[in-house]
Amino acid sequence: MRGSGTGGGPICEGTASERNPIDRKSDHYCGILLPSDTALFLAFVALYIAAGLTAIIAGAVAMLSPKQAGRHSLAGTIYYYALAVVFVTMSDLAFLRWSEDYHLFILGLLSFLAATIGRTARRRLWPSWPRIHMTGMGASYILLVTAFYVDNGPNLPFWRELPSLAFWILPTLIGAPILINALLRHPLVRL
Repeated sequence: MRGSGTGGGPICEGTASERNPIDRKSDHYCGILLPSDTALFLAFVALYIAAGLTAIIAGAVAMLSPKQAGRHSLAGTIYYYALAVVFVTMSDLAFLRWSEDYHLFILGLLSFLAATIGRTARRRLWPSWPRIHMTGMGASYILLVTAFYVDNGPNLPFWRELPSLAFWILPTLIGAPILINALLRHPLVRL
């Protein structure tokens, strides 16, 4: 039996021999409706997922690394370019199902804009660049995680038990205090 993808049961139940991951008649993959099942579309989705995972991991590495040249800068650069790929691929995917996914486009746009502002502030050494950089990159990461949970929360264990509003607010409720604490404690920002 295949899960509904809406919180009504496990996704892709059964063994591989009992189910076909792609049901060509209804364009479903593990209970998630896809607008297409062509190889090109699925490759595009795979690129989107790979870039999203890369951005999540690189962003976490950048946040947890000492704020100096080296690991922090490299992870931040990887985060930014992975986020750019996420934004471009997500935009195309959102346009295919605009009425269902326009909010993902808005979250992606805001995330990419925040990261661009944060990155530019650091690279061009704007006045108060540390505060702008940290705020922009932190807000970008929170928006990226929010988009992930809004899009995937109904299909994830634990998250699918929560009301949909939780997908929108929990990343900010968790991320904003961490960001504020970092802004209050970082020596370059306190100057």
